[in-house]
Formats: sequence, structure tokens, C-alpha cells
Amino acid sequence: MSWSKLKQQLESFLCPALNGRVEYRAPAYRYLADKPGTCYISVDKKNVLNMSDKASFIRWYQTELEIKNDPDIHIPVTHDEIEAVRKASKGPVPEDRLVVIARSRKSSEHAKQLLSAQASLSKSNFIVVANKYLSTSVEESIESNDILLNILALVDRRVGKKRIVNLSEKMKLKHPIVQCFYELRRSTL
Repeated sequence: MSWSKLKQQLESFLCPALNGRVEYRAPAYRYLADKPGTCYISVDKKNVLNMSDKASFIRWYQTELEIKNDPDIHIPVTHDEIEAVRKASKGPVPEDRLVVIARSRKSSEHAKQLLSAQASLSKSNFIVVANKYLSTSVEESIESNDILLNILALVDRRVGKKRIVNLSEKMKLKHPIVQCFYELRRSTL
């Protein structure tokens, strides 16, 4: 599918409050076919998410430790996860230490997911993901671990106010750029 057709379809799914505010752009030059391309999503004429085949300007995490120590990422721990740590420890462990161990395990898992998700942000991948988004349900896109699918689903008109409000806990575990688009969508409610 050509870029103009893909862009037109994606923008037709934008919620009315974001129509004209959120734009998908992919400047390309025919005489530079072998050069890596760029693609970006802009909000209010400002580039928020740059995807390039070379690099991206969003915050890139380099290590798992950097993600674990980021104060903006809050990892909630459930009672079941604490009980799983208690069973795995096979001995008396203080309650507060169980919470720390469970949070550490969960943040390690979360860090690995973030690193793998941000490794795939490029123009060529955006086109693949956008085509995938158009052929899958909104529910699958929201539940996905893919950053781009999450963003496309959050700005979709088919996602209602009630669902947006109910996603607040899930969004705490998502990449910061997904959280940014979530807040943008919540501001339109």
C-alpha cells in the first residue's frame, strides 16, 4: 500500500478531538532510494515520536539498570506476585523484602520488554505495524507490547471514554511515549 493511502486510512481512524492535531508524516525522496528514511508522528505541529532507520529521538534506555532506576516508571506489584516469591524463597523472608524481590523481578521483565520494543522503531517497521494495525482489532492493539500499536490504538476513535479511563493502571507499565499519548487522549475527554 502506498504511503499516502496508508496515511489517509490511519488519519480516518483518529478520534474527532485529535483530528488535525495528530499527524503521521514520512518525508521521502525518490532520488534517495538507498538512504534510510524517517517517519514521525507529530502533535500540534511538533514532532513527538521520530522513527528513523538510523536512530530515534525518543528516550532510549541502554540497560536494564537504567530502567529499574528511572523514577518515572512505577511498577505495581500484586498480592499473587508476592505469594509466588514467598513460595519460591522456601524459607522465612520478611514481608517488606518479598515486595522488593517481586518488584525487582517484575521490573526486570518490564525492562526486557521495553528494550525489545524500542529496538524496532524505524520507518520501515512503522509501515509494517500500521498495516498490521489496520487489519487487527483495537483490543489486540491496546494489549500488545508493541509501542506503535499502542499509540495508534490510543488515538483511535473506536476507543471510548470509559475504556480510556479504565486503562490508567495498564498505562503505568507502558513505555513513556505511550504514556504521553495516553495523557494526550485523556485530555480530550
